Amino acid sequence: MAPSFILPRDGGSSVSLQDFAGKKLVLFFYPRANTPGCTKEAIDFTRLAGAFAKDGTAVLGISADSLKAQESFRDKHKLAVPLLSDERREMLEAYGAWGEKSMYGKSFLGIIRTTVLIDAKGRIAKVWRNVRVDGHAEEVLAFARTL
Repeated sequence: MAPSFILPRDGGSSVSLQDFAGKKLVLFFYPRANTPGCTKEAIDFTRLAGAFAKDGTAVLGISADSLKAQESFRDKHKLAVPLLSDERREMLEAYGAWGEKSMYGKSFLGIIRTTVLIDAKGRIAKVWRNVRVDGHAEEVLAFARTL
């Protein structure tokens, strides 16, 4: 079963797993707003938002950025998917998107680009770890359509 969550989202309200009961849900965890890979990923999910909705699949983006940063990111790139803020990293840890990373030979803790697809019964149907952004949103949509 997918871990429960309640997080603040851009626009000032809160979002919980229960809000999507009976629907498929994509959670894409990204390291930082306004960085090249994260921007491309969020734009790709926005571009396909209508196709996901037509398939009965909701999409949420999650990072540890503040709500202010999430709202700026949304506005700057005209993003249509809700962006959640997990500054305490509780959801990131629960879904395995927080862990050890390596860059230029140095190890550190951070957000591992991860996507989780939850089926309409609240079960994790598929997890993509260490996501490569190019073509990823299309791959997630194709898999969601099989459920």
